[in-house]
Amino acid sequence: MSGLRYNAVTHVGRVRKINEDSILALPDQGIWVVADGMGGHAAGDFASQTVVETVAALPHNLEPADRMRGLRGAIQKAHDAIQIEAERKGGVTIGAAVVALMIADGHFVAFWSGDSRLYLYRDGVIDLLTSDHSVVAELVKSGQMTWDEAEMHPHSNAITHAVGVGDAPGLEKIRGVVRPGDRFLLCSDGLNKYAGFETLRGVLESAPIETATETLLQIALDGGGKDNISVIVVDVS
Repeated sequence: MSGLRYNAVTHVGRVRKINEDSILALPDQGIWVVADGMGGHAAGDFASQTVVETVAALPHNLEPADRMRGLRGAIQKAHDAIQIEAERKGGVTIGAAVVALMIADGHFVAFWSGDSRLYLYRDGVIDLLTSDHSVVAELVKSGQMTWDEAEMHPHSNAITHAVGVGDAPGLEKIRGVVRPGDRFLLCSDGLNKYAGFETLRGVLESAPIETATETLLQIALDGGGKDNISVIVVDVS
């Protein structure tokens, strides 16, 4: 898809033995996905890989409206497949926090479940477009703390929705218009634990697309890298 450039990276971090994150870039279809698996070795990575593999299997020739429905449907299909695997393993909890971005015809749409995030940098301002499905997010929404403060909360990892957990994936959706110069950031919580809004804004404002993701990754690693880290930056030219 013309007018879009991106860079993407995923990293195991400094502490974990296995990367339970999976990322996907389908630039020809204007689709990018970050999936942050939970459930441990051979479970969390299964969940995140199931999400990206199901989205990657979408037909290539869909019109934008059908592609959007297909994206949502693929995440639902992954949800069902993860639940089958969880039952096969004896009813354990396996899931993935997911954020998926699609850009087409001057518009964007995003679906998310859990605490993987989508930010938009536009005209010097950074906005968090998604709202974490987490225990601490409720405290933020009620005005008791800021998002940056929530990262420090002892229960910051406790999420209330995930693909593969519960009756439905709990997907939320946001849509809007894209403008030239827009810069989207998709990430797992392994980044935003270490990079607050001002840090993210500074990098998105100054770093070229070729180095933006590696710069953000290094910030998370320098901060401790206690979790897997996934970062995708998409530029609208």
